[in-house]
Amino acid sequence: MRKHLLLSTCFAAVASPALAQDPCDEPGAVCTAAWKIDDDVITVTATGNASEVEDTGQAVTIIGREEIEEVQGADLTRVLERAPGVAISRNGGIGGVTSVRVRGAEAEQLLVIVDGVRVADPASPSGGFDFGNLTTGNLDKIDLLRGSNSTIWGSDAVGGVLVATTRDETGFAASAEYGARDTIFGTATGGVQTDQFYIGASGSYLTTDGFSAAASGSEADGFEQWDIAGRTSVYVSDRITLFARGRYAEGDLDIDGFANVAPFGLIDTGEYQKTQQYSAATGLSFDNGPLYLTAAYSFADTERQNFNPAFGTAPGFTSDGHSDRVELRGEWRPIGPLIINFGGENEWTSLETNFTARQETRIAGAYAQLGIEFGGLSGHLGVRHDDHRDFGGATSFGADISYEVAEDIRVRASVGEGFKAPSLFQLFSDFGNDTLQPEQSTSFDLGLAWHNRNDPFYAGITAFQRDSENQIEFVSCFGVTGGICTNRPFGTYDNVGKVRAQGFEVELGANPSDTFGVAAVYAYVDTENRTAGAANEGNVLARRPKHALTFSADWETPLAGLTVGGDIRMVGDSFDDAGNFTRLDGYHVVTLRASVPFGETVELFGRVENVFDEDYQTAAGYGTAGRGAFVGARAKF
Repeated sequence: MRKHLLLSTCFAAVASPALAQDPCDEPGAVCTAAWKIDDDVITVTATGNASEVEDTGQAVTIIGREEIEEVQGADLTRVLERAPGVAISRNGGIGGVTSVRVRGAEAEQLLVIVDGVRVADPASPSGGFDFGNLTTGNLDKIDLLRGSNSTIWGSDAVGGVLVATTRDETGFAASAEYGARDTIFGTATGGVQTDQFYIGASGSYLTTDGFSAAASGSEADGFEQWDIAGRTSVYVSDRITLFARGRYAEGDLDIDGFANVAPFGLIDTGEYQKTQQYSAATGLSFDNGPLYLTAAYSFADTERQNFNPAFGTAPGFTSDGHSDRVELRGEWRPIGPLIINFGGENEWTSLETNFTARQETRIAGAYAQLGIEFGGLSGHLGVRHDDHRDFGGATSFGADISYEVAEDIRVRASVGEGFKAPSLFQLFSDFGNDTLQPEQSTSFDLGLAWHNRNDPFYAGITAFQRDSENQIEFVSCFGVTGGICTNRPFGTYDNVGKVRAQGFEVELGANPSDTFGVAAVYAYVDTENRTAGAANEGNVLARRPKHALTFSADWETPLAGLTVGGDIRMVGDSFDDAGNFTRLDGYHVVTLRASVPFGETVELFGRVENVFDEDYQTAAGYGTAGRGAFVGARAKF
């Protein structure tokens, strides 16, 4: 029971915000090394409950707080680039619309969960999550699964699942940095834990003058954001924990617009956007050893307002996307090596804009997964069914296996199905089509792994393929009458897309001593539009570079604990558009960093980003940051 309690604690911190004490620290506890499981090898993305990464055949990358601090800075994309198969595009500087694509999937096909809450914006056209308002300051852990897994997670889990956990530290810690473009980034976190309860909070503040979002512009576009998170847990008994958790983020972003007279393109404007995000979850967990249950209610809300001073002080566009969710998840170990994961949920979503009246829908689903962990063998087989109020049902299957063929060497394989329900905008806006069906995918991967990212030496290679159909795309209705274009004079959405993404990922790492380490991740991602008869048939998908490599190294010198290191990010060519008319040239960005401790509690750090002042774009017409230097300090008590 003690081991299961520790695993459940890790899951509760993500999928339901319970936080139990480490049972190995309890008075009188007798612990073996096996009970001391490093949180950085625990994933919740594979089964919906806590399990070790080696016990799943699916591809999972976990990045902990230590690595996040090592990278330095507020920009989450610089952390995510350390995971293979990740491609990132951004409309301008930090805070701008930021899209994360995994293994060639659409950005909206990545399910994003923060502290157990699905945080996608139902009011956005494709119902996805914008990473522009999520910074590193409050994050403790990132858990990324690559591949379809709607069997466990339902809608949106086509390209993968990303679970982010905010910080839950005891004591007090703070950091502050200043640098290029008058950037200030500060964080603070603290918490108190007793035998009866835990309460903690974290916060971050970021402000920057930025640079012109328009690559051709000269007027700086700034960004300011507050991000606050808090949690509390009450240990009712050794089996029952009550929890509550919430997050609030508010961002003000300067943006540029498009010229409506020749020459057309992105230009400097005085436009700006205000974004507010609320999310919270509350519930309870139960653990009696063989059976672990967690029940929760959660909600998420994203409000946006766009302003153009040229047209007065009233917002030109407003939107509000909201979701409410109730869920039950569990794990039952009835006998020996057998494991049964199960769960069900009901979610209500709504959108409202100043151009679209309030629209809402509901989706409910349930799943069961049979697993086995026996010696060097682990495997799972699961099925799920979802019922959507507007398009009907969807059934998803998934299976994976992990087998230790030699000491510390594992063969992994998985197959998973994914689906993404049509967004409310795609169904009910002025361009909507209420006959849409869900996007569907089937993914396969096969890999070989030696150790994991926490070991002194590790390596892995994974080959993958994902086929998707019923992709929802916007269809122009100019010159077309009847059919789906009825009462849609400009265009509408329809299930017309069929695509394939395939390739392989490589991970290598060596930490031969406590003072030196190197790591590299590389991904080859080949995408193709396979929509028969379409104008773009045979084209590669937009903003999906075939090649992406991240190399990092750090060395603690003999000089007073001074650590020096750096990252190299190399990305190949891609196209900005589905027609493959606008090429985005490949690029490489080098970052150098250093840190030095002062006593046990204080550390000074600094870095230079884009050392060689590389000029590149991840979205056509949008600028990227040039060379910039930053210095800061952090303290822990």
